[in-house]
Amino acid sequence: MTAPAAADIRPALPGEPEYARAAAVFNEAAPARPAAALTARTVGEVRAAVRYGRAAGLPVRVHTTGHSAGAARPMDGQLLIRTELGGGVRVDPARRTAWIPAGTRWAEVVAAAAVHGLAAAHGTSPTVGAVGYLLRGGVSLYGRRTGIAANGVTAAEVVTADGEVRRVDAGHEPELLWALRGGGGGLGVVTGVELELFPAAGVVTGAAFWAGRHAERLLGRWLEWAADAPREVSTSLRIMNLPPVPEIPVELRSGPVVCVAGAVLAPAEGDLATAGRQADDLLGPLRAVAAPLEDSWAPGATPAVAQAHQDPPGPVEVLGDHLLVGDLRGEGAEALLHAVGPDSASPLVAAELRQLGGALAEPAPHGGVLDHLPAAYAVMAAGLPGLHPAPAIRERCARLRAALAPWDTGRTAPGFVESPDQPQGHLDEAAIAAVDRVRLAYDPDGLFRPDAMTGTSDLL
Repeated sequence: MTAPAAADIRPALPGEPEYARAAAVFNEAAPARPAAALTARTVGEVRAAVRYGRAAGLPVRVHTTGHSAGAARPMDGQLLIRTELGGGVRVDPARRTAWIPAGTRWAEVVAAAAVHGLAAAHGTSPTVGAVGYLLRGGVSLYGRRTGIAANGVTAAEVVTADGEVRRVDAGHEPELLWALRGGGGGLGVVTGVELELFPAAGVVTGAAFWAGRHAERLLGRWLEWAADAPREVSTSLRIMNLPPVPEIPVELRSGPVVCVAGAVLAPAEGDLATAGRQADDLLGPLRAVAAPLEDSWAPGATPAVAQAHQDPPGPVEVLGDHLLVGDLRGEGAEALLHAVGPDSASPLVAAELRQLGGALAEPAPHGGVLDHLPAAYAVMAAGLPGLHPAPAIRERCARLRAALAPWDTGRTAPGFVESPDQPQGHLDEAAIAAVDRVRLAYDPDGLFRPDAMTGTSDLL
């Protein structure tokens, strides 16, 4: 494959329109400020950009949408490559796989798979870049049945520090594929991945909202259900203080609310009725507490799952925190409510429990370095500095972390981390050392090393 020469590449500099486009991030609380930036739309342009960075003595960084900008190391004095490769998603229905070019958003992958009655282990937002999500592990609303999303990556195309293109899979440089899947980055520029898909005849999905005064009873019943829930069901419970914007119904922004959202997978035609019963097992006891203010749970097609969580579609300024915890029934639930509310004065727009367990908690024989999450729940807290002072948001996040300390596993999920300064436990010491050996083999001079997430490398 012939690439443009490094001399033919001219990255944009601060103040230029292309710089602003290439460096744009989703989380505006963590702007990217590299020395130079460019958007690569072909593999050849990626190769040329990597060679340019090496020749200019600029470490190379990579992003697409910037959803994880909050967890990224500073980019001062570095070259940023924004991957926006064309070609579109290619689905092989016989093999049940999809080839996903870097830069593809999940909405496109979900739509392409659904045509063939298939689904992918995507995240809660249709605007997230699929490749970046997968390289960070990926906790899907199908995850309790499918496991960590990265385990479904069977091949990748990556431009390494020498500017060469490598196709890696189980038979070709498998150690690089293993490290790419959850290793924390800093290994090269991934230009595409092959992902396993799975049958999905339909889903029951949506979100229900209740007034915050019902939080204690709703949380207790949800936790009891979640302890033995079927693997086909993945949900979250959020205590929310939604901002006063016209797009949000008045009843949902007039005080604290509790939201239960998620999906129940029906892998075959006859399973849709079963999925409905499983959803009723969850929602029936919750609806008995009080009538929801809004309730969109219903049978549907798989593309509806990417809308269920109602994540913001455009860039936002967010500060937050994250940890993985064990069983919170009883005292854990009390500690959570005491720390976060429901409180109309809380600076947190959301405090979320994401249901884990099932296949997410089980090591995968052919998975990547991050192949499971040994925890019952992921905890995420977030506030909007545009609505509340940043110190107040950080203080409330710290209060929540302290309150849940007895249940904290010490582990984290890379896609949920909001700051490089927060505790991170994606990998244990042995895994970090093993990934570092791969980094040294493919990038001995450390061209990509600053792109590694905090806590995933001892080389920095």
